[in-house]
Amino acid sequence: MRIIKNPHRAGNKLAPSAPYPSTDATRVADLLSLCPAAKETPLVDALDLAQVAHLWVKDERARMNLGSFKALGAAYVIARHAAEKSDEPGFDTLTGSTYVTASAGNHGMSVAAGARIFGAKAVVFIAETVPESFAERLREQGASVVRSGADYAASMEAANNAACENGWTLLSDSSWEGYFEIPYTLMEGYLQMAAEAVAQCPETPTHIILQAGVGGLAGAVAAYSRTVWGDAPKIVVVEPEAAPALQSSIAAGMCVFADGPDSIMGRLDCKEPSLIALNGLARDADLFLTLSDDEVSEQLSALAALGLETTASGGAGVAAVMNDAARHSMEIEDRSRVLCFLSEVAE
Repeated sequence: MRIIKNPHRAGNKLAPSAPYPSTDATRVADLLSLCPAAKETPLVDALDLAQVAHLWVKDERARMNLGSFKALGAAYVIARHAAEKSDEPGFDTLTGSTYVTASAGNHGMSVAAGARIFGAKAVVFIAETVPESFAERLREQGASVVRSGADYAASMEAANNAACENGWTLLSDSSWEGYFEIPYTLMEGYLQMAAEAVAQCPETPTHIILQAGVGGLAGAVAAYSRTVWGDAPKIVVVEPEAAPALQSSIAAGMCVFADGPDSIMGRLDCKEPSLIALNGLARDADLFLTLSDDEVSEQLSALAALGLETTASGGAGVAAVMNDAARHSMEIEDRSRVLCFLSEVAE
């Protein structure tokens, strides 16, 4: 475990060309309502997991029947495109359009579902290591699946090449130099989850714990939380010890590549942050914490026993609160009110 204090809090951008995350949640709910399975997810007070006054867990496992918070992202982007094309968007509004992405998990499901709802095609590139069971889930949502490359980075390069060669729309959940518009909108979709949590919390949290891969969830929730609750909550970003992309970038004062071994927190095992998320979290987060695979996996059975079964990625934020040393480092006390996010269903 390693924890660092953010020296850039409320300061300047670390990626000057990239925007900050959106905080405009007003249009998100209306557009997501075009997706038939859209509905609010619950907030659970999981007091048995840690000695705090409240441990609120925003449970995203049933989000739009797709198993994770990422349902809010790509589907929202596609709904926005459909609404821009028609005043009454429907099943054939985007006929003739094709969205392409790379995915090792839940993002691809959101692309596939959003495309299907509005009549577009979805092409999802996956690495050779991605289980065939996930490929089948994508096909059930109507996506065409292409295996390419030994890892996620290689499959993303293939997806980007396919977009350029075919005139398709690249729909990534990360952002990099020159690619900001779509991931900015995608992160705006995550504000629905943040807005629900704000409305559901009976009191202002003292702490908000946010697990991160490229940082989309953490960046969106942190930005919205600051607009509503100001400086009151202490915001902590949790990453795998093997992939401290945000922590390393914060320490370096610029975006850096954080190489390391594979982590069981596969959805969080990202070696380079989204530039939009990095800007937001450099401004909004107070602490950056890394946990080892063992420190997270040892907490999963207790989560499952309470009816909150999830993966190591989905439960990393809650696991940080359950870890005595991490809780002490985050200055979480008996009277603290902590908000966490259970981000995906167990596999």
